[in-house]
Amino acid sequence: MSEWVKSDRQKERERVRTARARRSASIATVSTVVFVVLVVWLVTNSPGWPRVSETFFDGEQLVKALPDVLSGFWLNIKIFLIAEPLILVVGLLVALARGITTPAFFPIRALATLYTDIFRGVPTILVIYLVGFGLPALRLQGVPTDLATLGVIALTLSYGAYVAEVFRSGIESIHPSQVAAARSLGLSHVRTMRFVVLPQATRRVVPPLLNDFVSLQKDTALVATIGPLEALRQAQIHAASTFNYTPYLVAALLFILLTIPMARLTDHLAARTRRRRGA
Repeated sequence: MSEWVKSDRQKERERVRTARARRSASIATVSTVVFVVLVVWLVTNSPGWPRVSETFFDGEQLVKALPDVLSGFWLNIKIFLIAEPLILVVGLLVALARGITTPAFFPIRALATLYTDIFRGVPTILVIYLVGFGLPALRLQGVPTDLATLGVIALTLSYGAYVAEVFRSGIESIHPSQVAAARSLGLSHVRTMRFVVLPQATRRVVPPLLNDFVSLQKDTALVATIGPLEALRQAQIHAASTFNYTPYLVAALLFILLTIPMARLTDHLAARTRRRRGA
């Protein structure tokens, strides 16, 4: 059996394609370098740069604040890792409740709709205030008093409403013929949702869900408003004692280091989804 050999025309096409890709990469690299140099030159030559440099880019303050801000950032990560699965569960349950069409379950559907309307309409920081200060004030037995736990509850309530709508859009995007085919095979409504609708819907909503979780990671800093010593709160303590804002820059860099990989993962999954659909 003879070995397959590329034709001269195919080799030429590949050579042209490779040369074009290299030229595009070179142009992009040069333009990026020029842009960055121009921005740095404009910023560093502005009249207020010495004052900004002293206030936001103090190396000594950075070294002093980094250990405390980093230790606080671990609390942000813990809050995120605990809140994320809770949000997924709440969002999925609310989305399923909103999809119930049986008249007997109308109160559940109405309650789910009311929940999404309220918590999508109230700013997250207000939810944190209401939960962080309101729940302990009730003095009910079993209500947590740990500030980080209250922050997790508030974030779950707020983001659960958004994630519920993401799940609901994914469920409604499944063509009705899929449900009809499953029911014609004898599957119940519950088994149809479990084995036919939800697996397809989940794959479709992964990119928007990751976008929500990128925002969630940033919004864990809002928990600082009720007192936990997370990254932003630690930065505030250092800034208040030194009147220097470099600790805020440290906290911002830590959040960036975490959110950028998540954002790129979201872009990758979205691109893969488009390729699968032939877009």
